[in-house]
Amino acid sequence: MSFTSYIFDVLTDSIYPARLTIEDGIFKKIVPLSPESISDLDIDGLIIPGFIDAHIHIESSILTPAQFAKMAVRYGVTSVVCDPHEIANVAGVKGIEFMIGNASKVPFNFYFSAPSCVPATSFETSGSTIDSSLVEYLLKKDEIVVLGEMMNFNGVVNGDEEVLRKLALARQYKKPIDGHAPLLSGKDLDKYLEQGISTDHECSSFDEAIEKKKKGMKIMVREGSSAKNMDELFDINKHAEYLINHDGHGMIPREVIERRIHFPIFDFIVSDDQHPTDLIDGYLNKSIKKAVDLGIDVLEAIKMVTINPSKHYNLNSGAIMAGAKADFVVIDNLEDFNVLQTYIGGECVFDGENVLFDVPEIEFVNSIKASKKSPEDFDVYFDGDECNVNVIGCCDGELLTKKVTANLKCCDGKVCSDIYNDILKIAVVERYGGNTVSNAFIQGFGLKKGAIASSVAHDSHNIIVVGYDSESMAEAVNKIIDNKGGFAVVSEDFNKSLSLPFAGLMSNEDVFDVAEKLDLLHKMTSALGCKLDSPFMTMAFMALLVIPSLKISDKGLFDGDKFEFIDVIN
Repeated sequence: MSFTSYIFDVLTDSIYPARLTIEDGIFKKIVPLSPESISDLDIDGLIIPGFIDAHIHIESSILTPAQFAKMAVRYGVTSVVCDPHEIANVAGVKGIEFMIGNASKVPFNFYFSAPSCVPATSFETSGSTIDSSLVEYLLKKDEIVVLGEMMNFNGVVNGDEEVLRKLALARQYKKPIDGHAPLLSGKDLDKYLEQGISTDHECSSFDEAIEKKKKGMKIMVREGSSAKNMDELFDINKHAEYLINHDGHGMIPREVIERRIHFPIFDFIVSDDQHPTDLIDGYLNKSIKKAVDLGIDVLEAIKMVTINPSKHYNLNSGAIMAGAKADFVVIDNLEDFNVLQTYIGGECVFDGENVLFDVPEIEFVNSIKASKKSPEDFDVYFDGDECNVNVIGCCDGELLTKKVTANLKCCDGKVCSDIYNDILKIAVVERYGGNTVSNAFIQGFGLKKGAIASSVAHDSHNIIVVGYDSESMAEAVNKIIDNKGGFAVVSEDFNKSLSLPFAGLMSNEDVFDVAEKLDLLHKMTSALGCKLDSPFMTMAFMALLVIPSLKISDKGLFDGDKFEFIDVIN
């Protein structure tokens, strides 16, 4: 196949007309055209490399990989580096191989990581454990291009032998190591980096990102459904202030600084988590446009989702050059950024209106083994009229939580919610057969009645529920058990759910159908008083113990700063 078009050359930062020749899915020749030969180009618009999401958990889309790909190509995404540690926590290596197998059924580039922290901590119950021997088994696979995010930064800093063995295996097999170290700084960060950990996607402040960048990390600017850090990390004023303050002798002319503030200090734009209701509105194309709106040079923004991740993960893509895989996107222009066509391996997979491949039917064994619950399972008992409790303080769009305390009244020996101060009940139900339940309190959800529950609860994915009363919480959890996983909203007025039968994490339905059902649940949750943009995703991260400050697992309330359990009642 040979054709002519304008192309963006990420290697030379230039745009020019060229004749492109593709053979066996690879760019064979890229021949620049002279000005007199460009009057009748074969393709209207501009060809740019296909976008690469350098860090995403496909399970967060609550879609199977094949269904996810069917949506991603609409927005020019041709490759993802995905960490399957969600399904690995549920089903171990079998779950990872399910993801790899399903991904292979569609024309899309899925690259995987070997999950490094399954379970993420010893303070929760997961469905599987991936030790260093299984990590080595995975690192030998061609589909595995990286050791997945090392969330156990305490294990790294304190020299845990099993953690260090996994890191050594990644170095042995010459595969990069992704990091996950929120707020880690100073000497502890230095110890973390000594192990060859090369990226971080958890930076929530410009200063945090700068310290990690200066110490050699590649910084992923996250703009996903759960956490959005782009506004902070692409803050032009902070970038300018940094350049000026670090020009100690006034050597950099003002006009140079004014140009440089539009060139990002950081390396990749990633999503981390992409919920279906967000995915139907755009993906990396939307992130690029936002970066440009924040002042980032458009060509530099494109490089953050093309050549930069390709080089880091040793992928043969990310650039329009001879020898690279012919993954590219046709857009109308660099302002509107509308995707007109998407090509993978030289084959058109999206023609501007339709996705040109189908998704297979699949089967997967149910992993919800919990027994039905009663309201009494969600009661917190105290002998007195009132008590002081520790409360998880959550904020919309943030993974970090706060430690809050509150005085709650007690009725008939049970600690009550306080809707006037937005103090609700939260619980985690162990899903793998042990049937334990831990209870605590949370602030920030705003529910005035009823409950919401989910089998998506990072990282071990036990069933998590937030509610005003124990009766509603039990009903919501039992709905999840009946559906073999998913989301549920219950109140005296309605009872609705979305089934996620694949490991309790994913659906193989079309993304538009899934998004429609999820949107209805969001509306119902809002009707109960919740003000969060993504209540189920926010709730899912309330069980992620490796992100400070206060979280909950099936074993109890957990202080992420001290890395230990604390009492619910003070």
